[in-house]
Amino acid sequence: MPVTIKRVYDPVSRVDGARVLVDRLWPRGLTKAEAALDEWLRALAPSNELRKWYHARPQEWETFRKRYLKELADPAAEKDLQRLYELSQNKKRLTLLYASKNETHNNATVLKELLEGRRKPPTGTGRAALKGSRSREAAVRRR
Repeated sequence: MPVTIKRVYDPVSRVDGARVLVDRLWPRGLTKAEAALDEWLRALAPSNELRKWYHARPQEWETFRKRYLKELADPAAEKDLQRLYELSQNKKRLTLLYASKNETHNNATVLKELLEGRRKPPTGTGRAALKGSRSREAAVRRR
């Protein structure tokens, strides 16, 4: 099932499929009708602290990614992450919407990678978790 990412401010398209907003805050200047959302999964957004940290340090993409994946492993995000997986399996197309001006490095990019099986949220932070993460990545590359 194809997953795409798109700014929530971009025009709605028939090929978007299910439109899911993955930001914690509602996009400025946009009405609910203009957004045309199917779901708004707020708990999948980075914490306010992480969002502000990354906004001040956009060159720290890899560090942001790692911290964000750890946040996604938190039980608070589990329900919305499960819902996102369900949507990705039940719909022909899924579009993850974000408000960030950075179109290549944002939380929707990380979520898209998760849905495509490239990255999984860590289950721990020790050496064993890192080793498991590397073996999963290697398995995906071999496909």
